[in-house]
Amino acid sequence: MTHVTEHPLVQGGRSAALAAACVRGGVAAGLGLGALAVLAIAAWISSPFPDGGPHDVLHAVAGLWLLAHGVDLLRTDTLSDVPAPLGVVPLLLAALPVWLVHRAARDTLDPGAGGRNRPRPSPSGAIGAVAGGYLLVTAAVVLYSESGPLPADLVTAGLWPPAVVTGAAAAGVWTALGRPFPGPRWAVLPRAVGLGLVTLLAGGATVAAVPLVLRADRAQGLFLGLAGEWSGRAAVLLLVLALLPNAAVWGAAYGLGPGFALGTGALATPLGLAGDPAVPPFPLLAAVPAEGRGTWLHWSAAAVPLVAAVLLGHRVGRSARTWTVRDTVLTALGAAGACAAAFTALAGAAGGPLGSGRLSAFGPVWWQAGAAAALWTVCAGVPTALGVRAWGRRSPRPKHAPAPVPTAPDPTEAEAETGEGAATGGKPSRMPSLKWVRLRDRDRGRARNRFRLRGRRSGAAQGTPEPGTDPYDGDPYDDLYGDPFGDTGYEPYDFLPAAWEPAAKPKPEPKPQPEQDSEGPGTA
Repeated sequence: MTHVTEHPLVQGGRSAALAAACVRGGVAAGLGLGALAVLAIAAWISSPFPDGGPHDVLHAVAGLWLLAHGVDLLRTDTLSDVPAPLGVVPLLLAALPVWLVHRAARDTLDPGAGGRNRPRPSPSGAIGAVAGGYLLVTAAVVLYSESGPLPADLVTAGLWPPAVVTGAAAAGVWTALGRPFPGPRWAVLPRAVGLGLVTLLAGGATVAAVPLVLRADRAQGLFLGLAGEWSGRAAVLLLVLALLPNAAVWGAAYGLGPGFALGTGALATPLGLAGDPAVPPFPLLAAVPAEGRGTWLHWSAAAVPLVAAVLLGHRVGRSARTWTVRDTVLTALGAAGACAAAFTALAGAAGGPLGSGRLSAFGPVWWQAGAAAALWTVCAGVPTALGVRAWGRRSPRPKHAPAPVPTAPDPTEAEAETGEGAATGGKPSRMPSLKWVRLRDRDRGRARNRFRLRGRRSGAAQGTPEPGTDPYDGDPYDDLYGDPFGDTGYEPYDFLPAAWEPAAKPKPEPKPQPEQDSEGPGTA
């Protein structure tokens, strides 16, 4: 009975935990569908000239939701009656299902407040249950879209949603477990990859935003020409916002060198625009460079991948100060490969077909963009990591301190001494001049500074150690904090006169008497 109580997952708690995780996955899929349905129905209700009925709106919602998971759609209402593919994924729209799956998997293993005894599945069971519940809803949506104007492509529907959902669920379980790493080299990889990828996308967004601002009049004209009423303009504005991350990926691919395709036979690179582009009238496409050779402003986009690779290598080099050269190179190569793989996936999702014919190739070519990203990060990131590592391992040159200059004893110190000690004449003063000396702790064997108060007298006192010996060896006051006085002749009865007491005047030294002849004055 005790064994069942301590391990509830082994007995009857596992089935309930897996069922709850499966329900969480289905709820996450329903939340994503519901959010899109609310926006689509609101736009349909507010439109003065609605096209179609509620069932058409729901089919459009199902198509958009599947498109956010990487599923290609087929437009059947074309002029040639030939289905036209649609494969450009709005990346901002794709962030919603990824976050919902991540949160569902994380909450499955999170005990919560006061719920530490709640049955929980194993990490692999949580991934499978959450992904299974989500994919059941996905399969139902795919079947529902087959009867609408935007049916799903069954090949991509069976390939990309399982990969996206499983990856997001695995990331959520990893977060719930505290983001463990097998070693220090693995711990730096997500940070370096994240820094390089964010820098690359931020630079790509800048590359796309600069020409868009310079051609704001053209972008405004395209925006106003797509829809006349405010509800249509609101829908176009939402679509522009959903495609802003796509524009950042396009700008990053442009800076990497391969650029992006504007239809079959048309390619835009920093060197210029080649071919006859087929550009649809859309506001974001106003940033497409004009035909002709590129100028220095277009060539400056190459600074984006260079800065991203340098920052990635710098992040690896900061953590590699105690590593070997081999480990540093392998870690930098791993970070470069992971960053290139992530950008390859983003480039594949940001581009794709917009139709048939010349629009069958639109956006970055995923394998070219990924290869260029790997080349930039390896060629610039690995040397940067090695250079930062070498700079961090340098040893500062020791600064030679000047030799101490011996000072002569002050003759006025003996005259300033008061009390009985000065009156005796032969006995040294009880309050000598003091001096702080920094020494090293020899007892504990480590560099720990301590201070010792040491007396300095004008004359040699009784018990002065011989030259070459340590006067503090065997000193009973030589403890962890040092000798507080440093005066071996100290007595507790010694004192100085107070300010209101007259100081005792030193007695005059007796004058030496002339020596007398021992034989007497009358001796011849």
